[in-house]
Order: sequence, then C-alpha cells, then structure tokens
Amino acid sequence: MLDEAMTAIAEQGLAALTMSALADRLGTSGGHILYYFGSKDRLFLEALRWSEAALTEERRALLAGRAAPTRKLERFLRLYLPTGPRDPRWMLWIELWARAGANASLRAAQEELDRGWQEDLTALLAQGVAADVFAPDADADRAGELLALLDGLSTRVVLGQRDADRARALASARSAAARLLGQAAEGATNARP
Repeated sequence: MLDEAMTAIAEQGLAALTMSALADRLGTSGGHILYYFGSKDRLFLEALRWSEAALTEERRALLAGRAAPTRKLERFLRLYLPTGPRDPRWMLWIELWARAGANASLRAAQEELDRGWQEDLTALLAQGVAADVFAPDADADRAGELLALLDGLSTRVVLGQRDADRARALASARSAAARLLGQAAEGATNARP
C-alpha cells in the first residue's frame, strides 16, 4: 500500500491525490485507507518513512562493509541521488520540504530523517579520516556541506531541469566531495557513473 501511495504521490502530487483515487488503484475503499492512516498527511508521512527505512538499511550495510572509505563514499553518493526525473522517493522529499514549514510534525520528521543521513555520512567520513584517505577536517561540518550540495543536485534532477541528469549530478557530487574531503578523496571521483 505504501509503495503504491508513494508512486501515486510522485505522479500526481499530494494535493491532487484523493483517497478514493488511491483506493481505486489499490482495489479497496477510501474508508479502508483512512482507517489505517487517518489522513492523507499521515499516509504521506508513513510512505516517506517506509521509503527511508529501506534506504537506512542500505546505508548501514554500506557502512558496515569492508570496502575502502572512498568506495563507500561512491556508493553513498549513488544511494543518495535520484534515479531520474520524478523519482518517487525524491518526490516525497519535495512534498515534505514544501509542507514542513507550516507543519510541526512534518518538520520533526524531516529533522529525524535528515539526522540519519548526516550521522551516517559523518561516520563514513570518520572512517576515511582514520584510514588517512580523507583530510583531518572531514567531519560533521563537511558532511553537512556535502549533503546540502546533494540536496541541490537532487532537486535539479528530480524536477527534470535542463542539463540536470543523474550522471551529471553524480560527477558534480564526486568533484565536490574530492574538494571538501581533501586530495585523498580523488579516488572516488574516478569511479564510473
């Protein structure tokens, strides 16, 4: 149900999505969906949390793996960036950002989900510093800067802006990571798209 909700939100936007239309897609009733979720906002938030839970598992497996920190960084960048225009998980983030300013529960959810990405990237950078492949100042501040850049690149890709696609975004992310994390991160910039 959450996968279909995510797809429907990506296709139509949350404002245009009706519970009855989603129910038709699922072969159930709008009342059934409301019974479980209570509101469209709650359904949206649960779809986002479900999507992010899968990504959290991938990130944690990536961090626990035996690959070199530069290779882990490459995988992190690939995991973070959207697959292309209207990527369903990224469309959820666009909706979240648009609504979080006026909704305290959505803002709290955004901060929680952002914190997971920040903590995991900071841990990855610490691995790279310990292995002497990232500059000593590759810390939480650098992680925050890189995540902000990734958000900007991702927004351009997911909105289908001119000259913005996944391959270019990945190349820009690699280049920025190399500059932010020091020359030792250059190995991450040489990986294929």
